[in-house]
Amino acid sequence: MKILVTGADGFIGSHVVETLVKHGHEVRAFVLYNSFNSWGWLDESDKTIRESIDVFAGDIRDPHGVDKAVEGQDVVLNLAALIAIPYSYHSPDTYIDTNIKGTLNILQAARRHNVKRVVQTSTSEVYGTAQYIPIDEQHPLHPQSPYAASKVGADQLALSFHASFDLPVGILRPFNTYGPRQSARAVIPTIISQLLNKHEVKLGSVSPTRDFTFVHETAMGFLAAATNDAIIGQTINLGSGFEISIKETAETIAKIMNCDLKMTNDEQRIRPENSEVERLHASIAKAADLLGWQPQLKGLEGFKTGLKQTIEWFSNPTNLSRYKADRYNL
Repeated sequence: MKILVTGADGFIGSHVVETLVKHGHEVRAFVLYNSFNSWGWLDESDKTIRESIDVFAGDIRDPHGVDKAVEGQDVVLNLAALIAIPYSYHSPDTYIDTNIKGTLNILQAARRHNVKRVVQTSTSEVYGTAQYIPIDEQHPLHPQSPYAASKVGADQLALSFHASFDLPVGILRPFNTYGPRQSARAVIPTIISQLLNKHEVKLGSVSPTRDFTFVHETAMGFLAAATNDAIIGQTINLGSGFEISIKETAETIAKIMNCDLKMTNDEQRIRPENSEVERLHASIAKAADLLGWQPQLKGLEGFKTGLKQTIEWFSNPTNLSRYKADRYNL
């Protein structure tokens, strides 16, 4: 199929593009226009991947460019978003423009061009702190940050287009994806890059738990959604079904790396008290039932396998040099 991937230059998006190409699809990769002609992480993809994709440089906030990008495509996977929670405290207006208005532009263009399937990317942050475990798709929505609120808005807008216009749209809701290429604003790259640079590990709150999913597994979830009508009208979690605290995550990483771990609390990394999501643990039964998807890396041992691959990537000096381990990444 002809598949448009927005946010293709990002962490998850670049892995999704590679997965789709390897499975024989024609991919149009929507990257954020910039004066450097950078394709983001796609610049690091294999030459065969780069040569097989149709790169479209634009801005998700521009409806005209979005319309042109969507034209002629069978499926749209919308991964374009601002995702950093701390930055959403700082500049919430940009999250409305990118995450909500950008999604509206995709939906309008998909209607005009009779796209067969639209997959909107959500986030586990929309659930807020778990009210019960595991979190299934019926869990109440309780956004605790401007970022999470913008994603709730985008999700509901997408579902409203399905209800109002019969647009074939569904929601994929990944929990905490990790792996090679992830931004240092995320906790696992923060821990790894600080340890590799022999720094003490500065973190915010370490008691919250997360459900971490290796990026290759998340990408396979997008492949399943792109090729399956069962996603239409549905919201589906993607997670590992395994819960671990930030503290235990840091200890596990240090053990794998054979490093002494010295953790300190950094006040600037702590979320406002009522904004911290304390617990996330995904129910992934619906993904298995409707999409035939389930993670291959399961439990603590599966998590360690994914961490080893992530650490190996970060240990490459060229890759590590991209990260500023001595600075807090907002």
